[in-house]
Amino acid sequence: MIDAAVKSLQQMFSPDFRSVLVKSILLSLVMIVLLGIGLHQLLSWLTANGTIWVEGQVGPTYYTPLSWLIWILSIAATLGIVVGGVFLMPAVTAFVGSFFIDQIAEMVERVHYPADPVGRAVPFLQATWHGIATALLAIGVYILALPLLFVAGAGLFILFFAAAYLLSREYFELAAMRFRPAEDAKALRKRHQATVFAAGLLIAAFVSIPIVNLATPLFGMALMVHMHKKLSGGKAELIEAKV
Repeated sequence: MIDAAVKSLQQMFSPDFRSVLVKSILLSLVMIVLLGIGLHQLLSWLTANGTIWVEGQVGPTYYTPLSWLIWILSIAATLGIVVGGVFLMPAVTAFVGSFFIDQIAEMVERVHYPADPVGRAVPFLQATWHGIATALLAIGVYILALPLLFVAGAGLFILFFAAAYLLSREYFELAAMRFRPAEDAKALRKRHQATVFAAGLLIAAFVSIPIVNLATPLFGMALMVHMHKKLSGGKAELIEAKV
């Protein structure tokens, strides 16, 4: 596993990977900005409508305390968007990664496994839906874990292990789907779920590093291509799965 991680990190600096890296980073930044704008608009709408409702309930007597409360909530909401941008990186990278999986996987396969057959491209809609589903799950986990961030940091552990599970599941299954049907890819992951999850911890650690985490799709997918090769039983099984 460590050897696979080292190979993945080393290949990220290759010329072929750099072109994908630039596109991945740009798309990730666009997604973060759009997500931030969406959260800001949602919070602004809730604040405005909540203010009208509260004023209707308590009357104008409490206008000054209410305005202070709204001001504090606005600051908290702004900080929440910034912090949320960090914690929602697993969701962003899960979605962004679905656009580049085949480019990354093929480069890893050709460089490190030249004697093996190259996998088939995962259908675009299938890969995109896979990324969207994982991103939505990550957002759901973030929302559920957010209140626990203030309980002895319990939310941080939940988010970390959830990111490890979700990202390892997505990238491993996408790597496996290049050689076998989706059902077989999921079954293979479940047979080796402890090993796949352990590799996911490395991806979760990577995605926890600000700025560096913009390259998570490249690292995660490259790592899971290596893991799939190790866990699939070797070249003979892969050839049989493609026929």
